Formats: sequence, C-alpha cells, structure tokens
Amino acid sequence: MDAEAAKLLGAGLAAIGAGVAAVGVGNVFGSFLESALRNPSAADGQQGRLFIGFAAAELLGLLAFVVAMILIFVA
Repeated sequence: MDAEAAKLLGAGLAAIGAGVAAVGVGNVFGSFLESALRNPSAADGQQGRLFIGFAAAELLGLLAFVVAMILIFVA
C-alpha cells in the first residue's frame, strides 16, 4: 500500500466520527425529550445539561472532521 492510499484510508476512517457525532446528538436530544415528557416540571433544570451534551457531541464530530482534513491535505 502506498502512502497516498494509506492517507486517504485514514481520512475516511477519521470521517466516520462525524457520522457518529450525529448519532450522539440524536441520543442527547432523545433522552432529554424522554425525561421532559416523563417529568415536565424538571425539564427547565435539565436544559443546561442538554446544551452541554450537545456541545460535547458536536465537538467530537468537528474534531474528527478536522483530523480527516489534516490527513488529506497536510500529511
């Protein structure tokens, strides 16, 4: 395997993280909706944790995207 093929293969594997981040965001919002429907009075107290979970999941997706772009264009 030459270096160019290995670089593109690694970038493709790193890009999988962007798709997994979408699953994580869906899981965060789904869990919030489930808990808000179960106990509507506590939904306002959980909204801050919702945004923290969303930000963490998106951060991991963006990092995976950045790693993929670095592998394609820099390495």
